[in-house]
Amino acid sequence: MNTLLEVSGVSVHFDGFKAINNLSIQIGEVELRAIIGPNGAGKTTFMDIVTGNTKPDEGYVIWGKKSSSLLDMNESQIAQAGIGRKFQKPTVFDEQTVRENITMALKNPRSPFDLLFNRAAPDTEDRVRAVSDDIGLTDALDQLSGALSHGQKHWLEIGMLLAQDPRLLLVDEPAAGMSATEREQTTDILVRAAKTRAVVVVEHDMEFVRRLNCKVTVLHQGSVLAEGSLDHVTKNQDVIDVYLGR
Repeated sequence: MNTLLEVSGVSVHFDGFKAINNLSIQIGEVELRAIIGPNGAGKTTFMDIVTGNTKPDEGYVIWGKKSSSLLDMNESQIAQAGIGRKFQKPTVFDEQTVRENITMALKNPRSPFDLLFNRAAPDTEDRVRAVSDDIGLTDALDQLSGALSHGQKHWLEIGMLLAQDPRLLLVDEPAAGMSATEREQTTDILVRAAKTRAVVVVEHDMEFVRRLNCKVTVLHQGSVLAEGSLDHVTKNQDVIDVYLGR
């Protein structure tokens, strides 16, 4: 596995509380990974560290083939380096159409002259259509985003991140509040996305994680408790004791 992201020996303290404790995780260049764990296990703090929102007290976070340190970058530089993050609550522009939302998110969509004269780049429509096909919203391209269902807004936000062509996509609880059908389509979107990049999903819904059919990392008290397939980690006695409660 070619490593895209390496988190090694990272610890974070908040007011004397060790939110992350000597955490080490490696993510491959093309991989789907699920991260699970009880509340307070450090899942959100892990994403905060990778995206530059939180600086660790010790350890290092290495990115890409050039082995760049993410700890030397700010949030904007990390995003430009190719790391995208989707939060639990979708943030789309309700007063804009699906097409406009995706177009605004496209990576380097227009030259300065295009911006000056409000012109779209020649391949913009093709790129928008490719993203909308990936997220299943091609038939809704001309709808206002505010009229979309809860699940569709989540898909649009994933599409807006994919439009920026990230090398790593961090997704926080994508199945929350979705119907069974919406969860199924969300699974398909994430699995497809992970064929060309790394996708890390933080999730509580074990059935959703099972459908992802990927490697699972279990966090507990800020460090890795177990790693492997879902079947493997759910048979681990430590995981059963601290997370599954049986």
